[in-house]
Amino acid sequence: MSLDCFVAGPEQSVKEPLGVGGEDLHKWLFPLRFWYKMQGKPGGEENASNDFIEESFANIGATIMGRNMFGGHPGPWKRDNPWTGWWGKNPPYHHPVFVLTHHPREPLRLEGDNTFNFVTDGIESALEQAKRAAGAKDICLAGGASVANQYLKAGLVDRMDLSVSPFLLGAGERLFEGVTDLHGLELQRTVAAPDVTHYSFVRG
Repeated sequence: MSLDCFVAGPEQSVKEPLGVGGEDLHKWLFPLRFWYKMQGKPGGEENASNDFIEESFANIGATIMGRNMFGGHPGPWKRDNPWTGWWGKNPPYHHPVFVLTHHPREPLRLEGDNTFNFVTDGIESALEQAKRAAGAKDICLAGGASVANQYLKAGLVDRMDLSVSPFLLGAGERLFEGVTDLHGLELQRTVAAPDVTHYSFVRG
């Protein structure tokens, strides 16, 4: 996120999925070995950021995300040409993903053990389904800000990893909007790296 707590810029769209200026939040990520591996490519840099991100994603068995993060148009899904995500035929998750939405849809199964399940009955239902899918593994709350804020307000986040880029966005999707209590999440460690600082909070 930015210094002013935005995780995406204004005017998000299919052309600008992270909003105007939002892609700059991730400039530190793109050179990393972790990012290269997600794209199925060799190489990439190994530094403190790479170690932090690899650790964060080491034991993920399911992911929860909002409709905007999955992407596409607003409103009901198009029957003749339904949106299938930003990631092509083989997304980088390789485990079940639960998409919070107001519009019902059958599960979307793609290559690489990627299945997107569309949940219309709230954050608790998505969490319970993700728990069953993940088994003993962790669940990643991928975002965006609106979904993350709902889980934070409900006290359902056990660990929070934040990567703060040192600039201001000024507008967009803001993390912590309306959040007044971290429900026991305490700062565990801080990692300073090129162009970003990472913070890890764990429930005490």
